[in-house]
Amino acid sequence: MEPGLAEIEAARGRLDGVARVTPVYRSETLSQLVGRELYLKAENLQRTGSFKIRGAYNRISQLGPEERAAGVVAASAGNHGQAVAWAAREVGARARVFMPQDAPMAKVEATRGYGAEIVLTGPALEEALDAARAYVAETGATFVHPFEDPLVVAGQGTIGLEIAEQVAEAETVVIPIGGGGLASGIALALRAVRPGLRIVGVRAAGTLPGGSGYTIADGIAVKQPGELTSGILERVLDDVVAVDDEEISEAMVLVLERTKLVVEGAGAVGVAAMLARRVGGSGTAVALLSGGNIDATLLISVIRHGLSVAGRYLVVRTRVGDRPGQLAQLLTLIGAERVNVVEVKHQRESADVPVGETGVELTLLTRDPAHCDEILALLERWGYPARVL
Repeated sequence: MEPGLAEIEAARGRLDGVARVTPVYRSETLSQLVGRELYLKAENLQRTGSFKIRGAYNRISQLGPEERAAGVVAASAGNHGQAVAWAAREVGARARVFMPQDAPMAKVEATRGYGAEIVLTGPALEEALDAARAYVAETGATFVHPFEDPLVVAGQGTIGLEIAEQVAEAETVVIPIGGGGLASGIALALRAVRPGLRIVGVRAAGTLPGGSGYTIADGIAVKQPGELTSGILERVLDDVVAVDDEEISEAMVLVLERTKLVVEGAGAVGVAAMLARRVGGSGTAVALLSGGNIDATLLISVIRHGLSVAGRYLVVRTRVGDRPGQLAQLLTLIGAERVNVVEVKHQRESADVPVGETGVELTLLTRDPAHCDEILALLERWGYPARVL
């Protein structure tokens, strides 16, 4: 049975003093880029780094003494697992979390740090769900589903109540969709208190039928919403759109650079959809930054790629004479153009490098695509034909 406004309000009471009322920020730069006022609901600043604490605590806090003694079980790519581990610790229950084997290590270690026992399964979240259900059948522990649970959905819905109060002028709200618990809860709350709002869900293109099955937005890497949430979403959403990993990475870099907020892939899909002008509607929009739990290695990779796409980071391969001073001569020419050289690699043993020369790979910081073209033209004129990597 789906929760109503009364259940969401009750969840808000239970979460008082537990979950943070996360801030909302307006970004002038992002507003200019999307062509309308854009506010960001920073749920990446929530306890455990994502919205998941709301639903997990609302569910676990309702367990009786015997249920708490038997422990709780979850299946998660990371954020739900962290939230279940944290909430279980708060109420004095044991937690076991089944996670996909490729779950980000930062999320695995954080979940373990909150006191949960971790079990890694196959590559997909569905396999972790199957393993968790089997364990529940054996032990009698309580399974805390990441989205197919009215109490979990009601907990996530408290975000909708906050958005309605924090951005009274909002005309559109954009929400990530994985299993659908977040989007269902927020949409149910908003339909109750702000029925005229346009509500748009965003999925990762890689998880759609015909997609690759992979996405950097691992927090919403669910093949399809659940039975409970699908029924809700079909009724309460105005539209569902998709964004690909290139668009997600661009949004992550923009949010980081312009607002100084770290968001994971799932947390950036709303901004990505706004930047791609897929959301529709008009007037003030609110995009939910659902989480900020991202591996440092992936964040570095995304930043480098995003800067390259934006023309701010140029990697080229060229050749210099294999004699003393030749590399220094090239670097001096580049330095005179006020270009910052980040990294230099020699590649002597390569089939495409003639005898008497050495391959050089340069990583350069640039201003924009036009500056990249200017540098490539200069290298050509100086006698260093370059290939962009």
